[in-house]
Amino acid sequence: MTALDPVWFTFLNGSDIEQLELSDTEVLDAVEQGLLAQGHGETVIEPRVHLTPDPAFNGHFNVLRGYVAPLGMAGVKIVGDYVDNYKSGLPSEMALLNLFDPRTGMPLAVLDATAITEMRTGALTALGARHLARSDSKVLGHIGARATSYWNVRLLDAIFDLDEIRVHSRRPESREAFAKRLEDDLGKAVIVTDDWKSCVEGADIVVEASRLERPEPLLKTEWIAPGAFVVPYGTMSAVELSLTDVMDKVVVDDWGQCRSGPFGALRAHVESGRLSEATLHGELCEIVTGDKPGRERSDETILFWHRGLSLSDIALGAAMLAKAGERGLGQKLRFS
Repeated sequence: MTALDPVWFTFLNGSDIEQLELSDTEVLDAVEQGLLAQGHGETVIEPRVHLTPDPAFNGHFNVLRGYVAPLGMAGVKIVGDYVDNYKSGLPSEMALLNLFDPRTGMPLAVLDATAITEMRTGALTALGARHLARSDSKVLGHIGARATSYWNVRLLDAIFDLDEIRVHSRRPESREAFAKRLEDDLGKAVIVTDDWKSCVEGADIVVEASRLERPEPLLKTEWIAPGAFVVPYGTMSAVELSLTDVMDKVVVDDWGQCRSGPFGALRAHVESGRLSEATLHGELCEIVTGDKPGRERSDETILFWHRGLSLSDIALGAAMLAKAGERGLGQKLRFS
């Protein structure tokens, strides 16, 4: 490249990404590639940072940064997390993913990462369940109806072919609409519950993806059945401190992120010493690569806490970029 050569990058907007029509398998495979690279030591994960413009806005930005060597890409995602956006008809989480050539720093692509955030979050939940839930799990209790919740349920059902799906969220209109979308897309009945207890008590898989404004222990430890797989990932904790006491294994996506920062479902457990590097079973990537065991017995009660990996965003973004090239989607924009 000379000083006179133009530099171009690809822009994929939300419509482009929707037209890609990624299958469940494509989403899961892409995110798993990121986990494999992480497990093989072929990645760099920088701790996420936050920006709160004004507490009065009831939201903040998360900035996720990483590098995936097998893909030859570095990436930075900026995602807003604004819990009151539903009042304006907007998603609570909207994002942009920037992909770069790690050898030169040149931009490769900018993607609407709103759907990426939703898909990769659900994929991480489902991949965790593939390794850590009982293979005969059939009952799901899901708290929360935000966009990532849809992909949690959809991808869990793709793996387990669930017999019973229970959902609950704070607002009746949101949980009813959520259940209707799931029923239409999955072709099976979804039970809408009026409270947390009837949603999660005795379920084989419990996912807590609530949208609380402040920490509040609404998910009671006594409701968790022996042998269950539990995934709490709300920004504000909704679990009791005793939750980790009943777990045979606690797994995270990245201990570096989980042990620091102001947010997260198990923040109080880390700060109180209940969850530490010594009590942690391992990271999901270690289980995916076979370096550590996943579920070993049917009666193990296992918790998986994921904070969200920049690697998942980069890996799924790379898969979308490749498919967009095959389908002739996206815009080429001149950088210089």
